Amino acid sequence: MEEPLEIQTERVDDIPLLMAQMQRMELVSLLDQHFPTNGNRQGLSLGWVTLIWLTHILSQADHRMNRVQDWAGHRLETLRGSGVAQLELRDVSDDRLGDVLEYLSDEERWQDFEQELMGSLVRVYDLPTQGVRIDTTTASSYASVDENGLLQLGHSKDHRPDLAQLKVVLATLDPLGMPLATEVVSGEHADDPLYLPIIARVRAGLKQGGLLYVGDCKMAALLTRASIQAQGDFYLCPLSAVQFSQEQLEQEVIACRKKGAPLIQVERTDEQGEAICIAQGYETSQSLTAQVEGQTQIWSERRLLIQSMAAARAAKLGLQKRLQEAQQALSELTVRRQGKARLWTRTAVEEAIDQLLKRLRVEGLLQITIEEQVEEQPVRAYKGRLSSVRTSSTFTISSQINTEAVEQAMSLLGWRVYATNHDEELLPLATAVEAYRDEFLVERNFSRLKGRALSLAPMYLQRDDHRIGLVHLLSIALRVLTLIETVVRQRLTNQKATLAGLFAGNPARCTSQPTTERLLEAFGDVTLTLVRTPQFSYRHVTPLSPLQMQILTLLGFSSLLYTQLGGNSFNSS
Repeated sequence: MEEPLEIQTERVDDIPLLMAQMQRMELVSLLDQHFPTNGNRQGLSLGWVTLIWLTHILSQADHRMNRVQDWAGHRLETLRGSGVAQLELRDVSDDRLGDVLEYLSDEERWQDFEQELMGSLVRVYDLPTQGVRIDTTTASSYASVDENGLLQLGHSKDHRPDLAQLKVVLATLDPLGMPLATEVVSGEHADDPLYLPIIARVRAGLKQGGLLYVGDCKMAALLTRASIQAQGDFYLCPLSAVQFSQEQLEQEVIACRKKGAPLIQVERTDEQGEAICIAQGYETSQSLTAQVEGQTQIWSERRLLIQSMAAARAAKLGLQKRLQEAQQALSELTVRRQGKARLWTRTAVEEAIDQLLKRLRVEGLLQITIEEQVEEQPVRAYKGRLSSVRTSSTFTISSQINTEAVEQAMSLLGWRVYATNHDEELLPLATAVEAYRDEFLVERNFSRLKGRALSLAPMYLQRDDHRIGLVHLLSIALRVLTLIETVVRQRLTNQKATLAGLFAGNPARCTSQPTTERLLEAFGDVTLTLVRTPQFSYRHVTPLSPLQMQILTLLGFSSLLYTQLGGNSFNSS
């Protein structure tokens, strides 16, 4: 009689790596410590359930609760062999995952957890803590607006002002982009008042003063800058057009040129090893006074007038295009066409020219000549009306570019003013430019948070506490993505090595700056096969490739993460 044979295959993929990484971050113990659950709870702790859900999110790029249990059921042996030996499918049911969101939405406990996690990660990974970048984004939802709810209408950064939204404030560690603190507020909030609370949380978590906080022009509110100054920290942010108008900026640049102020060049080395100028600028100072909690703060603020070469080139091309368009439109302004109103007087022609130049923003850049030709036409007498002479004017417009004015205008393109209270010796102009140009790091975090990697937006959850909990959960996932990427890139740089085989269709392509998404994708072909009979059981894990071994080594993990899932045959009787 033939013995029944059972063969089971599971996709292992990146699960052992992700679970090992999160256990190294001590997420389970921190979550269980800061979010105590009901004493009657059975099964896995909140920390382990959260870790399994995070593994699903990072491995599948899908945070939906109703997908986790089925996913875990097809990978049960892999998950159990990766540190969750007591896992049962009921531990990752929708109800248990909903509980995770409810617990994580507790703002007071979340802030305590985030503060301890912040300090732990900085200490364990020896991360630099000189600079923190702060920015905000919005996450939209198709749900209706509740007057007292989290989802509200407001200025949408998703370009969907018709949808309700919530707002997320993120403080990240420069230059790594690793999140330090997260704040969730209702969607109608303005950005300006959101900076100081999250700065206070970062300061408390890192237990360190003298940090440089980098933000956009909404962080440049005078009270925000004064408060940072009062705490002994530093700021770097651009001033808005309301705080420092374009006319003021141009006047400052012209004044610096007239008095012969040194023009500081900011250079960067290109792929060929040649130094190219990416920006240039002048530096001035301004004395400021503000009230902070009843105390008068007086300090000297450095104003950095920066011209971006890339922005200047783009603006010059735009100006040249507008000049051509203006000259073409001027030449056709008085041409008679059917259905086109005729300009009968010189005053009407001049008004039309002024409107055209203003619309195209080329005032003062063209030398315009208006030629008037007067025609006389006799009108014969008729029914008691005396004969007369009717005059009509025809206008011809010609224009030439005012070369000197255009050169002056082009030299004033691409300028922006930045403010900082940092010392010139510690943050010279060139370093400040480089620091602010790293703004893409936090934007990349938002792209991951709302894009395919974590898929926060649009939100389909129905409860506000679940929405807050989900943002908090995904911010933990964002930390995992950032840390994996940071560790691998730093070690590749230290070893002066590269990774090959991460790019589909081009296996020979090498990189020293791999993304976490590509690193995890490299483990997509690892499977666990289980063969069972009543007397015999056998496990086999796909052998790791050299690329997979190299990634594990760079992360400081052993191949045992995967090989321990397999094993020799044994007698099950």
